[in-house]
Amino acid sequence: MYSDPNILQRLFGFSAFREGQNEVVESLLSGNSTLAIFPTGSGKSLCYQFVATQLPHLTLVVSPLLALMKDQLEFLHSKGIAAASIDSTLTPEQNKQVMSDIRSGQCKILMVSVERFKNERFRQFIESVQVSMLVVDEAHCISEWGHNFRPDYLKLPAYQNELNIPLVLLLTATATKQVKEDMSARFNIAPANIIQTGFYRPNLNLRVRPVLEPNKNQALLGEIHKQQGAGIVYVTLQSSAEEVAQFLQQHGFAAKAYHAGLDNEVRQSIQQDFMSNKLQVVVATIAFGMGIDKSDIRFVIHYDLPKSIENYSQEIGRGGRDGKAANCTVLANLDGLVTIENFVYGDTPDKSAIQRVIDDIKSQAPAQINSAAQSNSTANGENGIYQWETQINSLSSASNIRQLPLKTLLVQLELADVIRPLYAYFAEYKFRFISEKATILGLFSEERARFLDAVFTHSNMKKVWGIVDFDSIYQHYGAERARVVAALEYLHEHNHIELASRLITDVYRVDYEKLQDAGLANNLARYFAENERKEVERIAALVSFFELNTCLSYNLSAYFDDTQVPNECGHCSVCEGNVAKLSYSTSTPIPKPNFDQVSQAMTALKTHLNGKFEGPITSSIYCRFLTGMTMPLFTRLKIRQVKGFGICEHCRYADVKAAVDTINQWT
Repeated sequence: MYSDPNILQRLFGFSAFREGQNEVVESLLSGNSTLAIFPTGSGKSLCYQFVATQLPHLTLVVSPLLALMKDQLEFLHSKGIAAASIDSTLTPEQNKQVMSDIRSGQCKILMVSVERFKNERFRQFIESVQVSMLVVDEAHCISEWGHNFRPDYLKLPAYQNELNIPLVLLLTATATKQVKEDMSARFNIAPANIIQTGFYRPNLNLRVRPVLEPNKNQALLGEIHKQQGAGIVYVTLQSSAEEVAQFLQQHGFAAKAYHAGLDNEVRQSIQQDFMSNKLQVVVATIAFGMGIDKSDIRFVIHYDLPKSIENYSQEIGRGGRDGKAANCTVLANLDGLVTIENFVYGDTPDKSAIQRVIDDIKSQAPAQINSAAQSNSTANGENGIYQWETQINSLSSASNIRQLPLKTLLVQLELADVIRPLYAYFAEYKFRFISEKATILGLFSEERARFLDAVFTHSNMKKVWGIVDFDSIYQHYGAERARVVAALEYLHEHNHIELASRLITDVYRVDYEKLQDAGLANNLARYFAENERKEVERIAALVSFFELNTCLSYNLSAYFDDTQVPNECGHCSVCEGNVAKLSYSTSTPIPKPNFDQVSQAMTALKTHLNGKFEGPITSSIYCRFLTGMTMPLFTRLKIRQVKGFGICEHCRYADVKAAVDTINQWT
């Protein structure tokens, strides 16, 4: 096969491929799974879009953000290419239509989030259709070495095998050498099929401007006054987004705040206003930008320090996608380092929390396995194997581990062969009749009608809705859960019933012998401690980068394994003769914890938790309370109301921990 430029012109209106696109297309059409690393805005998406039109079956695209999906779907529809998404915004009727179009072959491209694979109903459906290619957008999410690691992405290689998808395309703009090696190894992509066009974007003017905190608002005004067109101002905290947006509004700018604390409808409205140039400036946390495909962003300003070099790269990459100049300025000081570091510490589960997860897995072991373990008889082979079911929300609450690190913990247990994911299902299915029951039964053969009658009879019918009782159906008719779900889906697709599902439950295979490993919790705690160390080092590397005395553009490209760039760009702040030296805004920038206040706050927390929390109140719980972090325990027991919450939010976590450990030794 080959990539015909006439097809490119006819379908997409482009006379020729950009740099790297043709190589990716040729590699895929030759049957080779491929990794494509292109700078932001250089046309990665066209690679899969073109190839999808040339393949016989469905192309399945995994994308991390709904907004990104919507933008790409809009582009494909404008070119007359049949594409769709399955996501939470669809009505039941729209969902059914998409599934019907895919089954009939009318739809060539389907876009989903990685979490969609945990949906039992989706898995049932996608296993019933042929898929020619799996595309993973923002593929650096696969790698533990990447900055946006998402544990669910680690399961994509297994999904590829289960669905017998012959071809994979990984797309990313930010991949260090280590991340490239990790991604390609997971999908068996040969080095010859890794196509990297270069990281350097000569139209981006990188500038680091040291600014003390009291002067930051005026510096921001000065920067925006110099700009032409629209831009993004990045901040760390949601509250900062609101305050800075209000400040800009007061000075006559069309500006709005964007962060995860806003309702989805509000966020969508802000995005649309920005895209249509009704807004000049969006003041945003990192929640904004990945799904924004606005080509004429003329400036990106970091009001606060970004979280890492990778984050910085992605965020400035949103500027100047039309190839015209864009100014990328950091208003830099060291004041925000504590906040960024504390985000890292907040995601590290302590050993006792990890042990609670292990204990939960043990609690579901059958009695014969427990008794074998207690009598020291080895439970080898299938005798030591059982199934564990869990719901992430309840496990997060019970273990006191945030959901993202909890998912990472479960992935690590998978990698240690302690657990293996089997499937996910909705704990509850319910339906209501659209057609009469008798009418439905009359449509099928005698055996199928009997089966459906058993499903209806052994469901707990209320006034309108009936909750499916899978156990009762199996006991009385012998029908497996999968058959029942498939039948209900069929009736739903053909408008005989309305089907709803909730409470997703993950089912794992457990190796009890490996679960009994005495060092398991320690090993996992060490893994998270090592991750914590790496993340803190990543922050230090960021500061070092901003203080470099050699070309910023060259060093940024080299960080992402691209050395084919000029030693001097001529248009970054260093090349212009302005080497940055960052400092704190005051002579005593970071307060030390007050021992008396810390001791009183610890006592208040201990008193509040008495009788409400069975586990040990560890140093990390005290530290997170004192630094004002969120965690499941705090939400559940309304810890924010306890006197002393957040009294050390401006202190270094290490200093707070030292104070807590000292006080614990005294008491």
